[in-house]
Amino acid sequence: MTNQYVPPKVWVNNVSGGNKWANINSPESGARYERKLPVGEHALQLYSLGTPNGQKVTIMLEELLALGIKEAEYDAFLINIGEADQFSSGFVELNPNSKIPVLLDRSGDEPVNVFESASILVHLAEKFGHFLPKSGPERTQTFNWLFWAQGSAPFLGGGFGHFYAYADEKQEYPINRFAMEAKRQLDVLDKQLAKHPYVAGDQYTIADMAIWPWYGNLVLGKLYDAAEFLQVESYTHVVRWAKQIEARQGVQRGRIVNRSFGEEWEQLAERHCAEDIDQVLARKPK
Repeated sequence: MTNQYVPPKVWVNNVSGGNKWANINSPESGARYERKLPVGEHALQLYSLGTPNGQKVTIMLEELLALGIKEAEYDAFLINIGEADQFSSGFVELNPNSKIPVLLDRSGDEPVNVFESASILVHLAEKFGHFLPKSGPERTQTFNWLFWAQGSAPFLGGGFGHFYAYADEKQEYPINRFAMEAKRQLDVLDKQLAKHPYVAGDQYTIADMAIWPWYGNLVLGKLYDAAEFLQVESYTHVVRWAKQIEARQGVQRGRIVNRSFGEEWEQLAERHCAEDIDQVLARKPK
């Protein structure tokens, strides 16, 4: 192989070219410029983008609102990661890791910043007492699958998704490597869902909310345009579950919040009240 890459003794950052997703990365953390975050009127302030990781939290909030929990009202502000919004001083103050989503909970005596999507889901579940069993094996199973998602999804997103959909050129080895892992994960899910209606058992939980935006969107043909490539129709139990979750009101509403891409009717850059979502969904083709 004449073009084989030989790593140097010491790595040097020489990323260049027109790929904006590569060019915003850096080996250094921290703020790159000064900018305060906007603040709305509600106790819960969300700073996010409608990617799968962002959808987890907005789905959870909309599910809580669907239950009639008014205290779950929230403001959701768009963080455009392609424009490096996540490296502003205001965002880094709330999340030193500069990743979406991040939640600022101002409902107590002192504001609490919550980052990492799984941590936000647990925070909201325990705060409002829904979608997380309070004790017993069901609680453990929910955590098992919640943390499975946190460990597995990077292989689907940063691994398969990057090389299949976003890399400057298609490379056989990494695409094959991560396609194999994505299919193995789908098989794990399929076998679990063959035994249970929901991922963690008989109840709809934050585990479903964490997993659906990645694997549900994938098998429904809404992620990377890779459904045929990965033969997702063969995972019949995952497909059944994905359609079942998609039909929920909270999911239909939450998946469009902070979304700045896709069809016009599914884009809502900011959300400050229920009517914001209502107006967007009213444009959905019949």
